[in-house]
Amino acid sequence: MAALAPLLAVAFLAAAAHAADPFAFFDWDVTYMTASPLGVPQQVIAINKQFPGPVMNVTTNYNVVVNVLNSLDEPLLITWDGIQHRKNCWQDGVLGTTCPIPPGWNWTYNFQVKDQIGSFFYFPSLGMQRAAGGFGGITVNNRAVISVPFDTPDGDITLFIGDWYKKNHTHLRKMLDDGKELGMPDGVLMNGKGPYRYNDSLVPDGIEYETIKVEPGKTYRFRVHNVGVSTSLNFRIQNHNLALVETEGSYTMKQNFTNLDIHVGQSYSFLVTMDQNASSDYYIVASARFVNESLWTRVTGVAILQYSNSKGKASGPLPDPPNDEYDKTFSMNQARSIRMNVSTGAARPNPQGSFHYGSINVSQVYKLRNEPPVIINGKKRTTLSGISYSPPDTPLRLSDLYDKKGVYTLDFPTMPIDGPPVIRTSVINSTYKDFLEIVFQNNDTIVQTYHIDGYAFWVVGMDYGEWTENSRGTYNKWDGVSRCTTQVFPGAWTAVMLSLDSPGFWNVRTENLDTWYLGQETYIRVVDPNGGYNVTEMVAPDNMLYCGLLKDKQKAQKPHGSSSSAAAAKLNNYLLVVLVSLLALALGH
Repeated sequence: MAALAPLLAVAFLAAAAHAADPFAFFDWDVTYMTASPLGVPQQVIAINKQFPGPVMNVTTNYNVVVNVLNSLDEPLLITWDGIQHRKNCWQDGVLGTTCPIPPGWNWTYNFQVKDQIGSFFYFPSLGMQRAAGGFGGITVNNRAVISVPFDTPDGDITLFIGDWYKKNHTHLRKMLDDGKELGMPDGVLMNGKGPYRYNDSLVPDGIEYETIKVEPGKTYRFRVHNVGVSTSLNFRIQNHNLALVETEGSYTMKQNFTNLDIHVGQSYSFLVTMDQNASSDYYIVASARFVNESLWTRVTGVAILQYSNSKGKASGPLPDPPNDEYDKTFSMNQARSIRMNVSTGAARPNPQGSFHYGSINVSQVYKLRNEPPVIINGKKRTTLSGISYSPPDTPLRLSDLYDKKGVYTLDFPTMPIDGPPVIRTSVINSTYKDFLEIVFQNNDTIVQTYHIDGYAFWVVGMDYGEWTENSRGTYNKWDGVSRCTTQVFPGAWTAVMLSLDSPGFWNVRTENLDTWYLGQETYIRVVDPNGGYNVTEMVAPDNMLYCGLLKDKQKAQKPHGSSSSAAAAKLNNYLLVVLVSLLALALGH
């Protein structure tokens, strides 16, 4: 390490001399730990012994360097939900772009939050691991020179909500492999903790719950993320309005809600003013939606909002959820009401509405239809447009780089196929700067949320029934919200538009962990025919991992887990990556 010090000093000075965008460094050890969020000891995934993991607090255009040590007993990838990795899909942390980090190995992510602001989260992307934790927040602040369309809040609070099982993720995975349903979750966690004991018969004694302490008269920004397995949750704070101002990187038109449905994988931020008399503490609630509430009562997360001058503990019934147990019209109307603030800037000073998406000619149209789970070759699978995705041993982007044939096919259909469903590694084929329209058609019986890596898309329409070309007459072509994860109600469709301005392979998936695990995903291959690699797309990182057909290229890394005896080797690996990054920056690359 001593030998690296002079080089690091030179690199830091050179980078500073070039007045480059700042760096933010994180060093993570991903391990198992024992926790009892619902009163029963179980194995969870922690980062630096934290569950949930730490919040990454950065600013627009920061360079982010994250050294990840995999101290689990299985492979690991971390994906950064909503971070666009401009022209740099190598850092996306999914199987289509990157080989997993083997147990005991470390790997360093290096990416820039280019031209982004907002509320996002990260999580482990393999094998249902998010059901055990490993998630944390990503807050991307505005640069000081860019105005924000609301007064600076007095505080910033990150809140993770999500359904939770007492079974660990490997047990849940085996259930799915055996063709079983996961069944009703055992509860809902808030920041990794169980519910406040609002009801003695429903909540056992001794469960640790989350308490958020506030000052009367002040306004706080709540960034709320649904990081659960598959349950849509209704979020509300007793006697307080939720002023929605941002979702997944876009400022919205400010509007007040008494409650809002937050679907799996979605992120929202609200301004909440502490304007009550603090006669007691207040409930913060996240309860399951579109279920038989009498059976699902225990699937409710409850935290406490505590004023500094509170006169007592919260008691009595929880604030009511929407009165539409099975009718999803209320929830769809909520979603339709969320509009982009087209007059304010976001990461840049020009207004968010400067890009007139509604007037651009569409290059390609894809209708992605999902159905209830099916049996293919004796196994329970889920599909998109009749295809159940099978991840190959060799990442798609890596196979292209080394011209390995037969890893995937470019035959994903523009419209759902007729005939029996198939298991296939089928990819959407697109071209750099195309403008894409994707319709998600949900013919299943539960809400699905869909996410596209690498991009924010405009949500232009949603309705019940089967989408047809006539449905375009209902599209919002002016102020549809721009985000990366959208809900699709059962028996309904949601249409999105996106500009393919970032080459690479980009994952399209459901965020519902069970249906994702069983095959409901694909990738968009975006190729620049006039340049591409090393021109409009970043080169592969020097620390690239190799697997599958390219496993012979991988140099051995001695497994070192999280043992202190390997700390020096781990740090040297980390500093070398930092050194390469800083030297490249200093040289103007």
